[in-house]
Amino acid sequence: MKYTTLGRTGLKVSVVGLGCGGPSRIGQSQKRSEADSLRVVREALGAGINVIDSAEAYGTEAIVGKALREVRREEVIVSTKKSAWGDAALSRAAITQSLEASLKRLGTDYIDIYHVHAVLPKDYPLVRDEVVPCLLDLKREGKIRFLGITEMFHRDSGHAMLQLALEDDCWDVMMAGFNLLNQSARQRVFSRTLEKNIGTLIMFAVRRALSRKERLLETLRDLEDRGLLDRGSADLSDPLGFLVHEGGATNVTDAAYRYCRHEPGVDVVLSGTGDVVHLRENIVSLLREDLPKRDRARLNTLFSRVDDISGD
Repeated sequence: MKYTTLGRTGLKVSVVGLGCGGPSRIGQSQKRSEADSLRVVREALGAGINVIDSAEAYGTEAIVGKALREVRREEVIVSTKKSAWGDAALSRAAITQSLEASLKRLGTDYIDIYHVHAVLPKDYPLVRDEVVPCLLDLKREGKIRFLGITEMFHRDSGHAMLQLALEDDCWDVMMAGFNLLNQSARQRVFSRTLEKNIGTLIMFAVRRALSRKERLLETLRDLEDRGLLDRGSADLSDPLGFLVHEGGATNVTDAAYRYCRHEPGVDVVLSGTGDVVHLRENIVSLLREDLPKRDRARLNTLFSRVDDISGD
């Protein structure tokens, strides 16, 4: 495993993080057993991954908590989230109650990174003015180490909320959507997080469009039809096939993970799966060297106008 420093938090974090949400929710969305999901978390920890990301909305905190009993707590960076859906959910009482419930499920007395989850641009002023003071109080109590905020990427794929949040100095960590199809975070988010030394966790590195050929083809055709991709530039007979060659990527998914991993401003790339073998494959990709410069440059040119899709 390789490690880096998560911005101004000073935390030493693995460049690969285990995402316990997303389509899989470490197998729970596919009706896998708790034992199966525990095996995934244990596999991640055994591989040297020390960033485990969950949320109250995912229903996976208790499974993460069981896995944490088997390791030294200080060796794992626990990231979890408070849902931000509705004003009542963001009251001081609701936040405190949610945090206490997360602590109980996780079997710990502190959260390393506590995020406000999936904040939309319209809700950010309330988060800034009402939620942050509460979180800072909880931080002073020792229940939270660092404050984070995450965007709702499938509805805010142009990062409007994070651009608002970047105007404030309270956020230690930001979770952003970024992938080779939608690279808009490069200028709109990473340029500022680097400047302000804010740590980044990356979601949506690989979703359906970068793991299923038929979905990728559908996505590329849509981008062509809307004038966001030059017609014929992506060779729809072999979508993104130029990435797969000797010295290049082994497949499109491998390329997608490596593209994110080596982007300046990216600290941790989250990988979510309910399958141990799949997790191992993702780790291998994320620990490989960067894509050839020519391939990366071509991707940057191909999708330079895209900022309204998530890659799902």
